[in-house]
Amino acid sequence: MTCSIPSPPFRPDCRSNQLPLLAIYLLGIRKRTTGGCGMTAKTGLTSLNNLKLAQRLDHMFRKYEQKGIGVPKGHAAEIQARICSPALGIDYRFPDTAGPYHIASIGKLFTMTIIGMLADQGRIGLNDRIAAYFEQGELRGLFLHQGRDYASDVTVSHLLSHTSGIGDYFEGPVTSGRPFADSILSDTERLWHPSDLIAFTRERQRSAGPPGKQYLYSDTGYILLGQLIEKVSGSPYGSLLRTQIFEPLELRDTYLMFHTEPMNVPAPPISPLWFKRRDISGLNSLSCDWSGGGIVSTTDDLLTFSKALHGGKLIAPSTLQQIAAFPYRFRPGIYYGLGMMEIRFEGLFFLLRGYPRLRGHLGITAAHLHYDPASDTHIVLNFGSDAAMRPSFNALIAMMNELRKAQTSQPSK
Repeated sequence: MTCSIPSPPFRPDCRSNQLPLLAIYLLGIRKRTTGGCGMTAKTGLTSLNNLKLAQRLDHMFRKYEQKGIGVPKGHAAEIQARICSPALGIDYRFPDTAGPYHIASIGKLFTMTIIGMLADQGRIGLNDRIAAYFEQGELRGLFLHQGRDYASDVTVSHLLSHTSGIGDYFEGPVTSGRPFADSILSDTERLWHPSDLIAFTRERQRSAGPPGKQYLYSDTGYILLGQLIEKVSGSPYGSLLRTQIFEPLELRDTYLMFHTEPMNVPAPPISPLWFKRRDISGLNSLSCDWSGGGIVSTTDDLLTFSKALHGGKLIAPSTLQQIAAFPYRFRPGIYYGLGMMEIRFEGLFFLLRGYPRLRGHLGITAAHLHYDPASDTHIVLNFGSDAAMRPSFNALIAMMNELRKAQTSQPSK
């Protein structure tokens, strides 16, 4: 699903050009070893500082929940957060126990990872033309621009980077009828097949231009990547996720919704997922996403995945280096590479210049998964609502502000 980020100028809650009010809360830290953070006894701040920071960050998140951020009146907000920074001695989660939730477009990181694995195995090239893998007619009409069909020019990298020119079924303009997103709430019992999503773009949308000439965030492009993965591997996309990522990393609560089951069964209900002020977590129409972001996971599982991805355990460092170049602007302060985003805080608000750049992905429901290479810090955050993107960024900025303070509070070696 496309991430709806506030348009510029992005200004966190502030007064007189000061940093966000949220930044007065210091970063919370918990003495825990679950979730694979990799803490050691010799790292981190003092126990007293840890306790104070944990209390303050807890207070921040509870305040958000009490205000009902992102949810209709009368409903409870359910925020989840996870921070892991072994070098700083930070291992924090909110709340104490956190259940599974729909991770939206963070799922694109998993699709990118499978593509990277296939590339490392020599089974596909990032610059391969996708027409070599699809049957004649399967790409018909998807890349037609001003009377010319560009399907034979589209590469795997074009799809990964959203520069193929293909339309976006989820939020893109339509030539007739209602926008696709409306059907999630109007046709709630429909089970969508990936081919239905491709057909929507073919029949009711236009290409944005020739491949490589423009950036257009496209969920349709990632559905094609899922189909490409199946053609190259000979396995269903969901099964490949399980055998290549979920099982090796022991992500026991992670699964592709509507297609596979988690290793921990029975799976509990997922957290509420608010879209246009309705909870869609139990609707069949949530099947409208697949390889573009149809995964359910937890903060602990996402932390484990992030550590493996950036630690070189899933794809080769040389492949990750290609992926982690970010030449395309998604929104002010947010740039895109080959299936991965980079947050540049100075582009969100000028007073944030000098903050580290985070790599990862966002989801439309204010779902975050980020990694700071400079401090080896992983951040997982979920507000579970498309109306909470701005507050979620304010919380992220507050976390980063306190991570910077924690670095200066490190005991002398």
